[in-house]
Amino acid sequence: MNLSGVFYLGWRYLVRNRIKTLLLVAAFSLVWLLPSGLALVVSKIESQLRVRAAGTPLLLGQAGSPLELVFNGLYFTKPGIATFSFGETEAIDESGLATVIPLYARFSVGGGGGGKYRIIGTTLDYFDFRGLELREGRGLIDLGECVVGSKFADANGIGPGDAIISSPETLFDLAGVYPLKMHVVGVLSPSGSPDDQAIFVDLKTTWIIEGLGHGHEDAEKLGNDARLPVSAEDRAAAGETGGEIRLNASVVQFNEVTDENADDFHFHGELSDYPVMAAIVVPTDAKGQAILKGRYGRPGGLQLVAPSEEMDELFATVFSVQDLVLGLLGATGVGTLAIGALVFLLSNRLRRAEFRHLLHLGAAPGAVRALILFEACFVVLSSLVLSVVGLLAIDRFAPVLVRSFFG
Repeated sequence: MNLSGVFYLGWRYLVRNRIKTLLLVAAFSLVWLLPSGLALVVSKIESQLRVRAAGTPLLLGQAGSPLELVFNGLYFTKPGIATFSFGETEAIDESGLATVIPLYARFSVGGGGGGKYRIIGTTLDYFDFRGLELREGRGLIDLGECVVGSKFADANGIGPGDAIISSPETLFDLAGVYPLKMHVVGVLSPSGSPDDQAIFVDLKTTWIIEGLGHGHEDAEKLGNDARLPVSAEDRAAAGETGGEIRLNASVVQFNEVTDENADDFHFHGELSDYPVMAAIVVPTDAKGQAILKGRYGRPGGLQLVAPSEEMDELFATVFSVQDLVLGLLGATGVGTLAIGALVFLLSNRLRRAEFRHLLHLGAAPGAVRALILFEACFVVLSSLVLSVVGLLAIDRFAPVLVRSFFG
């Protein structure tokens, strides 16, 4: 049996029927690639999500969906969740049971309230907790300053000395809350986490963006055109002594904190009543963790969740769905392989005359069988090679895609 002749005839047949060959190779490649590719992608997503969850002991938030709290506290992807008062975090901090790092991730830069880059109001403890280091510039000191992640800085050409403006939540803000111009004082080193795409500011800066704090010229220095005329009867009804000054809507609030107007920014009411969306809670010891879990374990009010436990529940559901999908893909794959085998059988039946001519020319029956086997092996092996290449591509680019969705 001349193997070189078998390979030559088999190759010429595959080239002549290239469309059928390509379709079979593509179909078989998908049979091998889809189940293994799906399992690989889920594995990459799981590892990416679990790393950040495992590094966060507890998250405090308003009662609601624990998973939404986790995604907002870890990945800043749920800016619309309910808030709770900053005083709750102060109470835990003062108890000595844990260190608390508040987070307020409602606002963004670029594209409105759902902008691409989230503004994170927090404290300096956050940088130490996440192990974030500065690539250039310095840390936060004053109101209106921000430290940006490396991806945000590189994508927008931002560095220390530049300024960025927060995006309004709506096109027409009837509440009169103006976008705030923030000064970039530092850029963080890459961390491979959602922090690379975030803009970090002091909590008070986010409250200024929300309109809870503001700055304007000293009321006593303004002229009569900026003051509201108030009768003595109205003052008496309001309990005012006469020293108070009421300003009209012509007084424009500052939309930038500078050295000249920093002292004119102020907050009304108690800061402990101001909102935060989540708080990272780092217990001092196991006893403190048990006490806090018991304190916030009752339904209603606030909730204290362990991100790693929430991820366990999430991926238990994901794996159940994955098993179902893999079962369906397996059944589809068996059907595809059966159809492919049928195509081979019908194709060989149509080639009976060709095989008879080969036998009349002196080809051995084994050579004919080898020719059929070569064509089948070529399709199967080619599809396996393509599926391996596809898996390598998924393994290479899946982490990049996962980080693009979750930071």
